[in-house]
Amino acid sequence: MSEMLLKGENAMPFLIAGIVIAAIALLVIIISLVCFFLVFYSSKRSRVYKEEYPTPKGEVYDDYRGQMVAWIKGIRSMGHRDLFVTSYDGLRLHGQYYEYKKGAPTEILFHGYRGGAERDMAGGVHRCFALGRNALIVDQRGAGISEGRVITFGAKECRDVKTWVEYFIDNVDKDAKIIITGISMGAATVMMAASMELPENVVGVLADCGYTSTKEIIKKVMRDIKLPADVFYPFVKLGALIFGGFDPDAASPIESMKKCSLPIVFFHGDEDAFVPCYMSEQNYAACASEQKKLVITKGAGHGLCFPVDRDLYYIALDEFFRPILQNDSPQIPTK
Repeated sequence: MSEMLLKGENAMPFLIAGIVIAAIALLVIIISLVCFFLVFYSSKRSRVYKEEYPTPKGEVYDDYRGQMVAWIKGIRSMGHRDLFVTSYDGLRLHGQYYEYKKGAPTEILFHGYRGGAERDMAGGVHRCFALGRNALIVDQRGAGISEGRVITFGAKECRDVKTWVEYFIDNVDKDAKIIITGISMGAATVMMAASMELPENVVGVLADCGYTSTKEIIKKVMRDIKLPADVFYPFVKLGALIFGGFDPDAASPIESMKKCSLPIVFFHGDEDAFVPCYMSEQNYAACASEQKKLVITKGAGHGLCFPVDRDLYYIALDEFFRPILQNDSPQIPTK
């Protein structure tokens, strides 16, 4: 009996240690799950807007809401085609195609984090038409009526870019000259796609206010809300790995730029409080392309380069892409 008691006493520390380890592991999993839902998960409810004409939240957009609503009303009155593709991992993705003219250059536009094609890219459609281009605006995975529940900050979305490009060539215009365009997370998405093996039809990239990496933008936002980024980011990464099925550190725009050979123009506002302007400066510096341009818009907040200074946007795009698209005449809209 004494020997049994002795063995029980010896085993007690191991039992307690096992319980403690299990409790810590459970706590880590719970925190990681919460982080996953806060950062990466897209519910059906979260992608349904209460407003008839949705615009981004925040005071920085207040002066431009009227214009944004007008852009949405404008494209709703225009004819378009709903297009659908199947992603490499089986998701049904949705896009809206607005044709300026058959055979015209085409931009495929990708929206930002927790945004949507119409909300974020209505102005892009009007800009494309003003420059004589067709526009295909895409609901990224987990947005709009596209399928998907996980936002991967471009890690998986960049492969969707290639899917959309190939679909457009096969089903709409086999000779199309295509520019892949993105804003914010969409910019990160097209930057990562730019280092992939894309069809020769893709002649350029437009990256508006994109970040350098998923890790850096998430940690920056954490610091903004007074959270210790170095403490919490490992939980965010673990949540992505366990519950999202992807590694947020596996790919990044700035690393992709080191392998980019496509012509690329970067836009960023110098008053961007969400994605700092220096991130586009770093992406530009890292970019290996021989044809690249960085345009800084004074006084522009996040995603507002075009609304703040449309003339600068038009002129920069015309000067950069005209020789690439072989346009002999200027394509700057006249007022």
